[in-house]
Amino acid sequence: MSQEDIANNTPVAVVEKKEKKDKKKDKKKRTIEEVNEETTVDAAADGEKKKKKKKSKDQQEGTVVEEKKEKKSKKEKKSKTESVETAEPTASTSTSAATTAPSIESALASQADSDAFLATHNITLKPTPYRLFLDFATLPIKPEFRPYLKDYKQPTPIQAASWPKLFAGDDVIGIAETGSGKTLTFGLPGLQLLTTLPSSINAVKGKGRGNTNPIQLLVIAPTRELALQTYDTVSALGKFVGIDAVCLFGGMSRDDQSRQVKQKDVRVVVGTPGRILDLANSGDVDFSNVKYLVLDEADRMLDQGFENDIRKIIGFCPSREQGRQTLMFSATWPESVRRLASTFLTKPVHITVGSDELTANKRITQIVEVFENTREKEGRLLGHLRDFFKSFPKDSPVPVRILVFALYKKEASRLEQTIKRAGYKVAGLHGDLGQEARIRALNSLKDGSVNVLVATDVAARGLDIPSVQLVINVTFPLTTEDYVHRIGRTGRAGLSGKAITFYTGEAHEKSLAGEFKRVLRDAGADIPEALAQMSGTIKKKEHGSYGAFYRDTSDAPAPKKIKFD
Repeated sequence: MSQEDIANNTPVAVVEKKEKKDKKKDKKKRTIEEVNEETTVDAAADGEKKKKKKKSKDQQEGTVVEEKKEKKSKKEKKSKTESVETAEPTASTSTSAATTAPSIESALASQADSDAFLATHNITLKPTPYRLFLDFATLPIKPEFRPYLKDYKQPTPIQAASWPKLFAGDDVIGIAETGSGKTLTFGLPGLQLLTTLPSSINAVKGKGRGNTNPIQLLVIAPTRELALQTYDTVSALGKFVGIDAVCLFGGMSRDDQSRQVKQKDVRVVVGTPGRILDLANSGDVDFSNVKYLVLDEADRMLDQGFENDIRKIIGFCPSREQGRQTLMFSATWPESVRRLASTFLTKPVHITVGSDELTANKRITQIVEVFENTREKEGRLLGHLRDFFKSFPKDSPVPVRILVFALYKKEASRLEQTIKRAGYKVAGLHGDLGQEARIRALNSLKDGSVNVLVATDVAARGLDIPSVQLVINVTFPLTTEDYVHRIGRTGRAGLSGKAITFYTGEAHEKSLAGEFKRVLRDAGADIPEALAQMSGTIKKKEHGSYGAFYRDTSDAPAPKKIKFD
């Protein structure tokens, strides 16, 4: 109790109550002061931390800025160095060109090596020579294609000469002997192009039914067999990049083929003109997105009356101005047909391996036997088969493969039965057979289950049957071009081959004697005395639709437009 309370005689209870109240006030005051003190200390600490953090951040930003400046400086120096090394004195290129040019340029051989290659393989380039692709290892292609090419040592002449222009997007006319790799020539750049295009679209109303895949690569071939063979190559290549193909031709279900086109990942169509045009007219297939168009064995398609069909098919495709690239490949290219075909292309590059004239593969040994009596042919045919089987090495890793050509379907059936009775494993391939039977016959020769295939000219063009050792022409074809294609089934892919031809004095054969002798002479083959004495006149070229009355008007002046008031 305080002195003041004693003096005033304050009751004890009141005093104690007052003391408790004072103590409580003092305690509360101390607590507030302690909290204020702690808050001040924490604020000071936070301020210190913020200062340190800001300082650290400034230091980091300064470091980043310095690093960016250093990288930019290095990049500018590198850019200046590259521009000094690669720039032409007066050249000015775009950024995209500067990005893509080095990879393509590095793949091209030097001009000196290219010129030497052109001279060695007798390659003619029009309008001007250019640098070639001479090495598979440096081709500017997607890595996914590499496994397919692993067994190829060097591009063939037609590949080396065509690829620089095809990868650049130019139109090309290619003329090269059979077995020279034309399918891979146009297949590889075409699929490479497709990998850069959208893989799906909404179909244009009236040209396709519902959502569909864009058909961006179209290959037109004259026969089912050639279409199937091209399909096999393109399809195998496409699997490496997830692109599927379909083959369209007559003799098979139209509805099934229409459904196949609409399957997922189908962006390539290979087929014959009739079935392609049929599905295009009906709207079952939309070709309005085709960016890469190939006419394979184009001379035969145009010369045998497919010209109107091809024009209609091309009418369903985009124009050159809309981005379409067009190619024509063949083993032969008669002058009048070549000029006519060039109307489909825009400033095409002409590539000729060998001569512009009709020539045969010089790796093929050509033997001609002249007969006065056609009934002697069958006996001589069996004699050649017997001699060949006797001389064929028994330890050969490949089976015997012989192609026997007839002119007519009934003749082919008769020869097949004659060879079968002689004890040989034989199959037939001609127009009277259904498509499944034709495919089965062709595959049986490829896998070695039969050794002799008797065929008409449906098997003359483009078919790649591996290691055919012998071709026998029992009846001469209707044109010398078909003769060159027939014997071209052997001696493929750099191998040698042998062709035996029975020749008589029949009317159509006599008319072809002059040109036939020139083909033999150019290939260095022996010309029998009986053939040499036949007329040497070279028959005038005939058109498939108009015959001998066809008049080549490709050199005629352009038509003039007449305006009426």
